[in-house]
Amino acid sequence: MTNSLVSAVDSVITYLANIVDNPKINYKELVVLSTWLQTAFEVYILRRQLPCYERSLPPPALKDHVSKETFTKAQSYSKDKTRYSLLKLVFDQFLGWGIIKFGAYAGVWNFTGNLMNKIGISQSRVITHSLLWMSVLTLSSSIPGLPWSYYHTFVLEQKHGFNKSTVKLWIADTLKTYALAAVIGLPILAGFLKVIEWAGKSFVPWLMVFLISIQLSLQIIYPTFIQPLFNKLEPLPQGELRTKVEELAGQLGFPLKHLYVIDGSKRSSHSNAYFYGLPWSKHIVIYDTLIKDSTVDEVVAVLGHELGHWYHAHPTKLLLVTEIHLLLTLTIFSIFINNKSLYSSFGFDPSLATTAPQPICIGFMLFQLVLEPTDAFVKFLLNAETRRMEYQADEFAVELDKKSDLASALIKLHITNLSSPHNDWLYSMYHHSHPTLPERLNAMESYKGDDKLKLKGKGQEGKKDL
Repeated sequence: MTNSLVSAVDSVITYLANIVDNPKINYKELVVLSTWLQTAFEVYILRRQLPCYERSLPPPALKDHVSKETFTKAQSYSKDKTRYSLLKLVFDQFLGWGIIKFGAYAGVWNFTGNLMNKIGISQSRVITHSLLWMSVLTLSSSIPGLPWSYYHTFVLEQKHGFNKSTVKLWIADTLKTYALAAVIGLPILAGFLKVIEWAGKSFVPWLMVFLISIQLSLQIIYPTFIQPLFNKLEPLPQGELRTKVEELAGQLGFPLKHLYVIDGSKRSSHSNAYFYGLPWSKHIVIYDTLIKDSTVDEVVAVLGHELGHWYHAHPTKLLLVTEIHLLLTLTIFSIFINNKSLYSSFGFDPSLATTAPQPICIGFMLFQLVLEPTDAFVKFLLNAETRRMEYQADEFAVELDKKSDLASALIKLHITNLSSPHNDWLYSMYHHSHPTLPERLNAMESYKGDDKLKLKGKGQEGKKDL
């Protein structure tokens, strides 16, 4: 039964592969057209949002909480950010178009091949060639974006009082990011290519196992080794806040191992709080800016919302959605992996698609360009799901009897971060993974859940039990 199913799937993939490997399909022009259409759509969405910043009054839900001065600052900051995003979007599109139009992908492949010959490395070492190719492509496409990053940090954020970084720190962060991309990203890419090379046509399940293992490993590696390169995490000092957070975690059965405060103020005055870790060992991280700008009960309410994500298994569900999307992507890639027309459209020798040792990295990169327009559709769906989860986490905090503290904390975060309360519905659907503040406040106010969660050690009131 299993063999016949595998055989049937292979037959379908082979059939589809023959259809899409058609010399009449100019994949290069198709990619150029689709990227321009996607950029035009995103420009349209951003332009729809700009008039929202011309409104002179906050929405009714916030009129008693946001001063005229703060509202004006929020509108100005949001307008500047949106204009920046609009200009950078157009710049990135022209950059990407130029890379495709002038044959940079094939040109860099030939350049790196000649470079390998000069230093005595055989081009038959296709994985080495692929890593060098990807490195040059990444640098050539990311370096032009550095002035934009500098402007965002030291002009836009500085203008509105958020930037706390220095040029020296910004340069150090940039170099660390490139170094980490090389130290971590290149070995992962090498493993990715090696698995496909080893598994042949049956690469999809093996590659899924490899990538899931990498994801789980990074859950441990990132907070332990990577984040400390950028921020300092210290144990939250003993006091009322630590006592209340540990008490809440204990009552919920949350497997709290460490409780940290992070020096977010080192780079910005924006605030946040989150948790991470394996199912049996969780760590809570609170930004020092959140502690500074909020009361103890407000911080606990924010964490109550975050623990609502844990209670409803939202991270696990999102991970499952991500893995399904990855599985579909790899399955579709198996249709394109030997597509000579795809290689030829972008100026590569079509024999590279079928001759061993095959540079699979080329095929996967070009395949991603073809598939990229579907990201907009996926973004809509994923944002809709994450917004639903945010509402559910807010309801959890309400059931913890923390509605007023959470509402107050959200309003303070909104004010501190100078977020505009006015949003175009299409812009919000496409760009926001969280509901807007007025939507969240109205939803919490309208929530009809009458039962409070019965916490461990908190008596017998309520009907819901943890």
